Amino acid sequence: MVRENRQAGMQSLGFASRPFVLCGLPVKRPSAGALLHERRNGKFVLQVTGHPKYGLPWGQDRLVPILLATLAIRKQSRTIRFSSGAELLDTFGLQQGGAQYRRLAGAFQRIFGATIYFGTDVLQDRARVIHQSRFNFMEEARIWYSRDVSTPGMPSDCRNTIVLTEEFYREIIQHPIPTDLEAARVLSCAPAALDLFTWLSYRCFVAKSRENIPLFGDLGLANQLGSSEYARPRKFREKLDGWLRLIRAMWPECPAYIDHGGRDLVVAPAISILPKVPRP
Repeated sequence: MVRENRQAGMQSLGFASRPFVLCGLPVKRPSAGALLHERRNGKFVLQVTGHPKYGLPWGQDRLVPILLATLAIRKQSRTIRFSSGAELLDTFGLQQGGAQYRRLAGAFQRIFGATIYFGTDVLQDRARVIHQSRFNFMEEARIWYSRDVSTPGMPSDCRNTIVLTEEFYREIIQHPIPTDLEAARVLSCAPAALDLFTWLSYRCFVAKSRENIPLFGDLGLANQLGSSEYARPRKFREKLDGWLRLIRAMWPECPAYIDHGGRDLVVAPAISILPKVPRP
């Protein structure tokens, strides 16, 4: 369906935020007591500090920033309103039920409580330029997780409201990165593949020619994705090859591949989000 909608010019356009495209959130649940997550991508560094009570965002929690960025750009406002918590599950094709509602509530608690540091350190001519930003995702959040607003005990005014912080909203508006919401739905249970898809969509779009991205080392792809469990090169290459096959099932023209030496990921100019086809 994702592939057919893409070919027909009927993709569901969403947006991701730059810090979490360039550097991924944790893929798996962090160990107990772990409250700091750091990832690097060349000149960029991302640090996420979790709330002592709720912990670090991880796994499917990465869908929440995509949803917040999408709604903020659509509405051009840092105040976001929607009908119910169930609408969030519907947006990403997640099943309804008590376990998923609890997972959604936990995701918002972890996202709300997290502090984000995102910075760059680059040289321009002989002057060093440092850009740093520390922010939270949300300034305020009121979310009712019941699907039915007529549930006994529900208040008369149960509109769901999220107010993004000025810093996060400014980052979204200044650096919107398009992504395919249907693809995000498909990959919602495969966070590492979702990270790779959003990153490749951006990286191939900005590429001027064929480029080689190292897989390992301080500037390598393994160091920017949200998982630290693939320390063995062979294991990481196996996983990466599987993620690429999954991405090509939705985006057949994706030009990324692992080079013959197994040291680099080769990318080339390409577009994952095609222009909308006007309806007659």
